[in-house]
Amino acid sequence: MDSPSLMLSLVLCGLLLAGLGTRLWLASRQIRHVWRHRDQVPAAFEATVGAQAHRKAASYTVAKARFGMLEAAIDAALLLGWTLLGGLDALNQLLLSWMGPGLWQQLALIGSFALIGGVLALPLSWWSTFRIEESFGFNKMNLGLWLSDLFKGTLVGALVGLPIVALVIWLMGSAGTLWWLWAWGVWMGFNLLLLIVYPTVIAPLFNRFEPLADEALRERVQALMQRCGFSAKGLFVMDGSRRSAHANAYFTGFGAAKRVVFFDTLLKQLSPGEIDAVLAHELGHFKRRHIVQRVVMMFALSLLGFALLGWLSGQVWFYTGLGVTPSLDSANDALALILFMMVVPLVTYFLSPLMAQLSRRHEFEADAYASEHADRRDLASALLKLYQDNASTLTPDPLYARFYYSHPPASERLARLLPTAAGAST
Repeated sequence: MDSPSLMLSLVLCGLLLAGLGTRLWLASRQIRHVWRHRDQVPAAFEATVGAQAHRKAASYTVAKARFGMLEAAIDAALLLGWTLLGGLDALNQLLLSWMGPGLWQQLALIGSFALIGGVLALPLSWWSTFRIEESFGFNKMNLGLWLSDLFKGTLVGALVGLPIVALVIWLMGSAGTLWWLWAWGVWMGFNLLLLIVYPTVIAPLFNRFEPLADEALRERVQALMQRCGFSAKGLFVMDGSRRSAHANAYFTGFGAAKRVVFFDTLLKQLSPGEIDAVLAHELGHFKRRHIVQRVVMMFALSLLGFALLGWLSGQVWFYTGLGVTPSLDSANDALALILFMMVVPLVTYFLSPLMAQLSRRHEFEADAYASEHADRRDLASALLKLYQDNASTLTPDPLYARFYYSHPPASERLARLLPTAAGAST
């Protein structure tokens, strides 16, 4: 192995160990901190959160954190198996011996890699759904629905993903040294199209969406959107209760295809005023241009990623340093794509605190917007109900929260909404 290849192998091992170590350390902090505060409801919430609900949230948080530690260890082992231990190289050589070089072999490599990865992830997915979520009363799926979702998800992924991957691979081999710029343009166009198509074509394959039937609530929601200068294509209720007891509401779509979606569980749990406040919060993300900012950021980061891939795909040490023997007389584009997708998260993981901080800032801004267009007490009450119904802990480890949380902890969020009582008045 030459020096650049050896250096890359060492960097891979270093990043893998650093990332795994950080994940396990942060998770252990979270577990200890949450469990230590399990039997004492924070003073600001004593009037509104029962001891049993607080203990349930702590137990749920700890169970998920422990499961996350197992997932992190398995993911690290799989990454080593695919790269330095020769798994991807063996799969590539096997397909080359069967099919010979060419576009179809490269598509088969990507498809096989994705399929094997999906199969290996099934036990963890099953355990998360039918053990963790089920034991805390959140899972509403039976095995048949879970398998149906798995089949439909795989089919949609293949029908949507393989053509775009085929186009990218073709561009890598046919569009010259600036192929990555063309591929980036195709990728961005695909993502924008998906924002438009997903709500009306893909999402209904998994859930039933019905127009909001409650006339009084519909008039309230429309009045709120009119006050905020917002228009949507429709107001819909999604049968989220078929799969989970968790509640949510969201906007989906892009441009004229925007629509408002309420989980049926949300409508059962919140009062009309609280629904107004939650919707105003979501409107705040649009009015403060958070969605546009995130799309622009996605554009910029993906452009940087494609440019980096364009350079790395032409370096022999990139393959050999990651345990793969590149072909000297045929394209290695699929190998480059797979290796890049596996290795880049090792680096971007350490950017998680920055992205989480930006997301939390956006949540505070959306809360502030909602307070201007709805009753802040309703928003505080709704958030507290959602924290309780989703068994979100009120006492996360501060460092863990800073590193991972895309939403501010309840104490910080409610303290800004109700600075004099931090939720006690709800």
